[in-house]
Amino acid sequence: MKKEINLEHLGIIPERPPSLDQKGNRKKIHPAKVRGKFKQARTLMQAFLIFIFLILPWIPYKGEQSILFDIANRKFVFFGHTFYSHDSPLLFFLISIGVFSIFLMTAVWGRVWCGWACPQTVFIDSIFRRIEEWIEGTYIYRRKLDQEPWTSKKILKKIIKWTVFFLMSSHIAHSFTAYFVGAKELVWVTTHSPFENLDLFVFVQFFTAITLFNFGWFREQFCLIVCPYGRFQSVLMDENSKAILYDPNRGEPRKTRGLKDHGDCVNCFRCVNVCPTGIDIRNGLQLECIACTACADACDEIMDKVGYPKGLIKYTSESELKGEKKSSFTTRSWIYLCILIVLILSFSTILLNRKPLEIKIVRAIESPYSVVTSNDKTIVINHFRLHLTNQTAHDIQLDKFELKDFEELENISPELSIPLKPNESKWVHLFIKFSLEKVPTGKKGVHWEISYHNSQSTMENITGEMTLLGPNTQKKKTHSKD
Repeated sequence: MKKEINLEHLGIIPERPPSLDQKGNRKKIHPAKVRGKFKQARTLMQAFLIFIFLILPWIPYKGEQSILFDIANRKFVFFGHTFYSHDSPLLFFLISIGVFSIFLMTAVWGRVWCGWACPQTVFIDSIFRRIEEWIEGTYIYRRKLDQEPWTSKKILKKIIKWTVFFLMSSHIAHSFTAYFVGAKELVWVTTHSPFENLDLFVFVQFFTAITLFNFGWFREQFCLIVCPYGRFQSVLMDENSKAILYDPNRGEPRKTRGLKDHGDCVNCFRCVNVCPTGIDIRNGLQLECIACTACADACDEIMDKVGYPKGLIKYTSESELKGEKKSSFTTRSWIYLCILIVLILSFSTILLNRKPLEIKIVRAIESPYSVVTSNDKTIVINHFRLHLTNQTAHDIQLDKFELKDFEELENISPELSIPLKPNESKWVHLFIKFSLEKVPTGKKGVHWEISYHNSQSTMENITGEMTLLGPNTQKKKTHSKD
């Protein structure tokens, strides 16, 4: 038989994904366990994100779900604040803030999202690989187990592993679905027959299967084949962007047998063994690199053992490796930052000015005012329409409408008091009557106040300004004197 030649050992780098062998078959990647400062920081970050992904949707806050995106009912809840479809500008700002945050992070710190915050990395690294290690052993034992024939011991381990994978995938699918249909609704559906809510049951099972396939088997292939982020990162990054890079000035030439004068790289391949996508970071910045910093921690550990300074693989930029002292905040980064600040300020302003009861007062479409005589008095009547929207998650009862700084005035609304359900809007007619002498110039600004109470009997007041109109009697007096 013709002996196969390992091109990598000859220093020839094949132009193929690192997860494929020379025949094009997939090589299952079992990265080695790593320790270090980056790993500790990522562990804390992942614990926080797992809390958000898997635990937060099941925690109530002020009688409501902590975070809810109820698209079917156009209701969105965020820590006690309820938003509805008419709050779509807030959703626009939120999406824009997320997009430009990723733009800014990528332009300055490279693929930090992929390695530190992406659910793909978080779930695989902190949950599914830990399950594999508990059941099948270290990465060396897992590699050996994959190469062994199918014995009863191997079958038992695989069954146990995939059973736990399925249970975890089911919990992830239910937690994700709870964000969109509500935790209480999902619990009710789960405890009843699937045929009572078949569409939701099918969706959760389908999402469980996709999660199991992705996190249990597909893994790094999603990052290499499916995810578009790795493709457009090249548009967002330049030579001043931070990335996990190998320093060839220190490391080359690598240590090999018979070579006395070599760099700091001892050619241990530890950086390759810990990489979740199987790349060799020493070949430069690559599409498959997710900036998880595992190779940096692994290399620092080896440098400690051989007595060399740390940082052979580190967070740096290509310009810094060339000896150029350039800031990672380029003109493009500052543009992203300025846009992001404007979006955050706009979102905060809208959010802070948002009231539980939205009130719009518009003048009716007929004449601006009408004049009538009653009991030898000339009375001016202004007709307004009030548009009321309950922007809370509770019922509201509108009690009264008052004008604060205007005496001898009567306001009439045949529809007060008015109940409003959550997200309900109503138009209310309002007639304001006052004597002609009160508006001698034909126009007068007044302050109004609306009182209402919610389902907890908490009284609230909302104030504003409006303009009353009438005939200009002063102008008529001036003409009569002339």
